[in-house]
Amino acid sequence: MAVIARILARRLVLLVPLLLGIVLFVFLVMRFADIDPASAYFQGANPTPQQLHDFRERNGLLDPMPLRYLHFVGDLLQGDMGISVLTRQPVVEQITTALPLTLQLTFLGLGIAVVVSLVLGISAAIHRDRTWDQIVRVISLTGVAAPGFWLALLMIQYLAVDLGWFPTGGYINPADSLTGWLRTMTLPALALSLPVAAQLTRIVRTAVVEELDKDYVRTAVGSGLPPVVVVGRNVLRNALINPLTVLGLRVGYLLGGAVVVETIFSLPGMGKLMIDAVKNGDPAVVQGVVLTTAVGFVVVNLVIDVLYLLVNPRLRGAA
Repeated sequence: MAVIARILARRLVLLVPLLLGIVLFVFLVMRFADIDPASAYFQGANPTPQQLHDFRERNGLLDPMPLRYLHFVGDLLQGDMGISVLTRQPVVEQITTALPLTLQLTFLGLGIAVVVSLVLGISAAIHRDRTWDQIVRVISLTGVAAPGFWLALLMIQYLAVDLGWFPTGGYINPADSLTGWLRTMTLPALALSLPVAAQLTRIVRTAVVEELDKDYVRTAVGSGLPPVVVVGRNVLRNALINPLTVLGLRVGYLLGGAVVVETIFSLPGMGKLMIDAVKNGDPAVVQGVVLTTAVGFVVVNLVIDVLYLLVNPRLRGAA
């Protein structure tokens, strides 16, 4: 554990310049975007040029770009992401309200993707080149080719409208009704997770097949160990390295895909918050959502790095 702690400390130090780079990139993109906070603030009020100028001067929008960046970083270090020009609420409060739902959707989708990919990938590898393996290949190829928004629309049409098994949209807090929460989150989570599960299934199958062909597996089976023990104790531990790599990258897809899925199912999460902010020209909210999503992606990949070390002791030695 001491080795893992030292490696984790080094990674945390390296995160500092990475996060500063993300902040700089988001800052520059938003400053060159065609969104004027002053016009958004006076939306529908027909402001005079002097009112627009006073607003920009009062909020530091006329300061030199380097000075604005320093103020921006300083505000972030104090937990201040600015004020929404439309709702007049702090952006942090809006994100705090929307983020829990997005995290629920993301991790529910992640759990579904992991379970489905492990079951299908391992079973296909054990029965390779047989009928079940061919069926899993067709399923995974179909899932990779199917975009999440298309799956979402199909599920709404057949499972919600035609069969009435699930609601077409909306959200119920799990504190109010766990059953209602599951019914409102099942279709969005499936639409978000199935493409990821399909891709992971192919990777899990390939990784397990490569491990099954190695000498130590034949030796273990030949010595009388049950195949279930060999696969569960040795093969999986060595085969999970590549799937973990892809899983860390696909978490970014899940966070980004939540934007579309939340909009389709009318879920009041980060995705809907960002879409509404873009439509209404609210740069502070857009900036806050993008930064939060980027930092979340970095943190998830840090967790994946730690899982590497736990799964494969050889990586600890190399590190």
